[in-house]
Amino acid sequence: MRSESMATSNTDTQNNTTLQHPEQWKTGDQPATTAQLSYLETLTREANEEWRPDQSLSKAEAAVRIEELQKKTGRSGS
Repeated sequence: MRSESMATSNTDTQNNTTLQHPEQWKTGDQPATTAQLSYLETLTREANEEWRPDQSLSKAEAAVRIEELQKKTGRSGS
């Protein structure tokens, strides 16, 4: 029973971290990753928006923009 309780606690902790707003990330001000930029390019094109490859985004800014474009394109965030 105790291990179940610990598993639930770990899951809750993981979910809280996952649900944290990107602006609260410790690394949110670092430059966006290559993977984020690649996915942003894909989503931007699918949303029929202009892709500017020279844009400099932080990890947090990229994450927020990805969420916006996922909603616009109907893509799931999972």
